[in-house]
Amino acid sequence: MKSLISGLLVAFSMYSAIPVPQVNWEKKTMRWTLIFLPLVGVVIGAIQWIWFMFCRYFDANMLFFAVGATLIPLCISGGIHLDGLCDTCDALCSFGDREKRLAILKDPHVGAFGPMWISAFLLAECGCFAQIYAKSALFPVVLCGFALARTMGGRKVVASPCAKDSGLAHIFAENSDKKMVSCVLYAEFIIILLLFIWLTGHVITAAVLAVLLIAWYGIHERLSIRTFGGITGDLAGFCISISELLCLVVAAVGGLVL
Repeated sequence: MKSLISGLLVAFSMYSAIPVPQVNWEKKTMRWTLIFLPLVGVVIGAIQWIWFMFCRYFDANMLFFAVGATLIPLCISGGIHLDGLCDTCDALCSFGDREKRLAILKDPHVGAFGPMWISAFLLAECGCFAQIYAKSALFPVVLCGFALARTMGGRKVVASPCAKDSGLAHIFAENSDKKMVSCVLYAEFIIILLLFIWLTGHVITAAVLAVLLIAWYGIHERLSIRTFGGITGDLAGFCISISELLCLVVAAVGGLVL
């Protein structure tokens, strides 16, 4: 039980900006850390729900809601996954060899392409949130999406080969119970989808969402191995960010249809 609590604290101290008691990073405290990563998404989803209800109650403007909803994940996560998106876009747009791209991921300086793609990403998120506010039939997808994205990113770290023998992905992978953590994250993915179906009855939406996310998981796996030689912390953050956006797209487009 103590190792589980320690894992929870490590997860929130690393992957969120929420203040929690600090524990030492060692194998016994990091063994189960990644199974709690989706809980950060649950917190984001809960705050999104509160924000949505607040804006509905006061009949807030669509843009006002969308900007606030776009900022919530950034504030709660501390931007750690967007940093991965930024670095990965810089590396992918460099057209260099594997070693050069890995060096770009490690470089603390930001190139020209990273901010450009982050701006496009945030604009896309904001646009989706605006549309979801106008047609909110699939708003529960938003609530589930942040947790679903983190099951995928967490599983990447323990189920994919690491691109290098250093960095956060390697540290978490080496200190995790890989097989068990991978199974738990897979189970969490399924449970979240089943919970969505139970609460909303939208079986087709859940199926579409699952197909899109699984397809993206496979594309990301192929991209990571062929281009970088494996997973890194930045690539895991990239996976989470795009997964979140896919969930928002499903909620926005699906709301138009329903």
